[in-house]
Amino acid sequence: MNKKFNTSLFVVLGTFFVVCSCSNVDKKSVKKGEQKTLYASDVMPFFDNWNLILGDGSNAGIATNFEHKDFFYTVNDGKEDWVVYKAPNAGDTHGTSNNCRTELAQVKKWYPTTANDKLGATLKIMNVSSTGDARVAASYSVVIGQIHSADGHENEPLKIFYKKFPGHTKGSIFWHYEINTAGADNSGRWDYSTAVWGYDFSTVGTGENTYPEEPKDGIALGEELRYEIEVKEGMMNLKFISEGHETKSFTKNLIKSEYATKEDIPQQTQELFVPIGQDGIERKNAYANEGLFFKLGSYNQTNGKSPTINKNWCSRAETHGGDIKKQYADGNYAEVWFKAASISVSDAAVSNEGYFTKND
Repeated sequence: MNKKFNTSLFVVLGTFFVVCSCSNVDKKSVKKGEQKTLYASDVMPFFDNWNLILGDGSNAGIATNFEHKDFFYTVNDGKEDWVVYKAPNAGDTHGTSNNCRTELAQVKKWYPTTANDKLGATLKIMNVSSTGDARVAASYSVVIGQIHSADGHENEPLKIFYKKFPGHTKGSIFWHYEINTAGADNSGRWDYSTAVWGYDFSTVGTGENTYPEEPKDGIALGEELRYEIEVKEGMMNLKFISEGHETKSFTKNLIKSEYATKEDIPQQTQELFVPIGQDGIERKNAYANEGLFFKLGSYNQTNGKSPTINKNWCSRAETHGGDIKKQYADGNYAEVWFKAASISVSDAAVSNEGYFTKND
């Protein structure tokens, strides 16, 4: 009995010391007052569907348990947690784009003829560039959601913009359809812009620092909004929601073009793009048979390049030679906060992982 008693006592004491030892290690490994990092994937657990491109042009890949304090991190506004996407006016850009982005790119592509794909996001825009040329349509704007083609010319059937002129309290939400240019030459591609709240892309200033009137039904920085995108059987359905604003819905056919002849080119395009040589026509079947994918984040549309290069897209904004800290210090960046997002992908979707878009 003594042997059994001694053995049992030894096991109990050994277990006690092991537990105490482990407990002490755990206590030492968590410093007093230290807070666990709240990652974007803790706030919005859907990052397995995306690759993340950062504002320095790098590909961070799947952004689960990831942050970058310059471009992609979380904040709490006193009520809720948000994921921050931040991009300067200038730095290292991705692909052949003129613009910096912190943006998600869907890792699977789908086809508009067979798709039943959805993307929804709730967000608020916190900053757009403080400088730019008011005569340049892209100045002071950021793209907050896209549909992009992975094939052919790699054009964009959807870009959702926010734009606010300096000194204005309210900015505009509008969306673009870019034609899928017919033929091998894509230099004639152009966008058609549709206003949601406020102005469309074509409303510009009369001088470099002369601005139009503030839109009466616009959206302020920090004001929450939601967009919903659905593509089903070739039709793109859009819905925009914000408290205190009229809910707006739009439909666009992605597989049958409205712009297949020169006569179809709309007046907005005649005034904005045709004068700079962008006067192409679209394939009759538009984006049919091309793989598409969603994008989401902060794709800054303001840059430091001269308007003599392109009067619609080159803003001549302040860039401090690409110094990110200086740009952030004086407001020359785009910042968008997302608090919720969801994606639904067709069973027929094909892996697009590792794909880099060339045009933007």
